[in-house]
Amino acid sequence: MMNIPTSNRPRVVIIGGGFGGLALAKKLKNKNFQVVLLDKHNYHTFQPLLYQVATGGLESGSIAYPIRKVVQDYDQIYFRMANVERIDTENKKVVSDIGTIFYDYVVIATGSKTNFFGNENITKNSMAMKTIPESLDIRSLVLENFEEALQTTDDKEQKALMNFVIVGAGPTGVELAGALAEMKRHVLPKDYPDLDFNKMEINVIQGANKVLDAMSEKSSKKAQEFLEKLGVKVYLGEIVTDYKDKVVYTKSGKEFTAETVIWTAGVMGAAVDGFDATVIQRGNRIKVNEFNQVEGFTDIFAIGDVATMMTEKTPMGHPMMAQPAIQQGELLASNLVRLRDGQSLKSFVYNDKGSMATIGRNKAVVDLPKFQFSGFFAWFVWMFVHLMSLIGFRNKLVVFWNWMYNYLMFDRQARLIIRPFKNKRDER
Repeated sequence: MMNIPTSNRPRVVIIGGGFGGLALAKKLKNKNFQVVLLDKHNYHTFQPLLYQVATGGLESGSIAYPIRKVVQDYDQIYFRMANVERIDTENKKVVSDIGTIFYDYVVIATGSKTNFFGNENITKNSMAMKTIPESLDIRSLVLENFEEALQTTDDKEQKALMNFVIVGAGPTGVELAGALAEMKRHVLPKDYPDLDFNKMEINVIQGANKVLDAMSEKSSKKAQEFLEKLGVKVYLGEIVTDYKDKVVYTKSGKEFTAETVIWTAGVMGAAVDGFDATVIQRGNRIKVNEFNQVEGFTDIFAIGDVATMMTEKTPMGHPMMAQPAIQQGELLASNLVRLRDGQSLKSFVYNDKGSMATIGRNKAVVDLPKFQFSGFFAWFVWMFVHLMSLIGFRNKLVVFWNWMYNYLMFDRQARLIIRPFKNKRDER
């Protein structure tokens, strides 16, 4: 059992300690609710910087923050580390691996997970990068491949070990490719002087006809230009169909031999079981109304990546990014107060603050609602926004120090194989 004290306050159960879940929990402080926050990890992950953990720029602890520390000074907020299995909507209870809990209101803020589009070989053989453990696995695999490349005399095998394929050219794929290109230029040749880094290839394969397809044409072109100047090979309008025996196959017939394939080509909602098929929309997202209420319910809500709010302006739902989740969480807190007090609810209107991506040293693109810019100033803005968005003064300080060290010394300190991955992948 979860051992949550009984209370005469209405109980709000929040499933997920991501951007949306934490924004909601913090806004419910002193609002006369009992709040129970459930997450399968005891920490919040700052996902925009996962690629820096994967490429040795940051240690994992600098982009993670204990959930208990976030809520430790809040009265009537309880955290439990639990894996939620389903919601029993008839009996108003959440069923998890540590027990069940009854709710007055439940909020699904479970975020998203990697979408491999049902391809078994790609699921089994490629690398995802949605969590800290996955990022650490990529870091280990990359470094283990270079260690192995030193030992082989087979040129074809060495080339495969030194080749990278990134599938998907959204912000994650672009930023990861830029970071690997910077490593190829400044870090790896010093670590592995015996290797010929002219053999190392970084290939980005994108199904759409431009990189960063959710951003402006200007930013997309500039980002591709930055990537190509760094030596990254960009393939547009290419659909990856298979990856087996170290070979990536595309629909047009292209083949890429690589030991490391990182899949950033799609995400899907991490929906919770308990709803019929009419509620679960395209991309495994839960259909909600303008108040984030799950269709057919007044006491069940979904926010962030897992929710799809379809309006005339957003027929596909809001973008699966941090800002919609945070804004929905903050509004939902005040709407829960209104619902409890019998008042009318406020509709959610997304305030698009813009989007951005960095492509290596001194290179970034920024789209604001009314104009776009790129280059060094955009890179500075990207760093400032991400630094300020981290939770905790220590994390801000550690990340700032690491960034300054990496920038001044052309180095990445965290290139450590703490938990070897290759044997684990072979077993998988």
